[in-house]
Amino acid sequence: MSLKSSVFSSAVLLGSISLAGCVGHHANELAMQQANSDFQAVKEDSNVLRIAPKDVIRAGESLARADRLSSYWGSGQDVEHYAYLSQRYSEIAREHTQKVLNEERAAKLDLERQRLQLALREAKLLSVQQQGKWLEEQIISLATTQTDRGLVMTLGDVLFDTGEADLKNSANRTVLKLVQFLQLNPKRIVRIEGYTDNTGGTEDNLALSLTRAQTVADMLADLGIDEKRIQVAGYGDQYPVDVNATERGRAQNRRVEIVFSDEKGRLGAAR
Repeated sequence: MSLKSSVFSSAVLLGSISLAGCVGHHANELAMQQANSDFQAVKEDSNVLRIAPKDVIRAGESLARADRLSSYWGSGQDVEHYAYLSQRYSEIAREHTQKVLNEERAAKLDLERQRLQLALREAKLLSVQQQGKWLEEQIISLATTQTDRGLVMTLGDVLFDTGEADLKNSANRTVLKLVQFLQLNPKRIVRIEGYTDNTGGTEDNLALSLTRAQTVADMLADLGIDEKRIQVAGYGDQYPVDVNATERGRAQNRRVEIVFSDEKGRLGAAR
């Protein structure tokens, strides 16, 4: 090989080494910059410092070691290694912090949910108490009188058509009030008494009045009232509350009366 060729080959080799060194140095600088950026971010995050201080310290130590090694020739791989470690510790610090923050947030939400549920239960209890008082006032307002049989409520606005045992649709609201009242007063029992006008024969009227009372009783049972709390009686056209000579009077006599026990479940004598 000629001297000129030898010199040229050596120059190419040196240039390649120099270029490789420059590329490696540039890669190390990028790794250091990224590691430093990540470390600064976690170091300035108060949550990370509170939750993952050890990982932040490890990230800083690795970054410092990479920085020291970067001044030595031939230590490029070590610089890259410790820069990577610093980045990884910073990442672990962020992940750990985010996990703990999520847990803290979930715990806070759960506590708020418990407080809300407690508030709702208290409100519901208060509502039930207020509702019970309101319903009792409603029942009393619908009751016709206090008799020796007990407190009597007449379904005066819920009348039966002549010869029919089905309640009109206007019965629903009153029956629902009655159900709610009995649900809130579980010791009370009722006697449901059916009555008719004088249209038809005596036996037929007795049967019809009993069927009418049973219709109301069945509605209460279907809506959750224990059948043991319900007594049923039918009196036909006995005990009218108005004259049967007019349509209005007959309509008033087609009725059902609800007789309530006292708060201890004691029911007055039947007719």
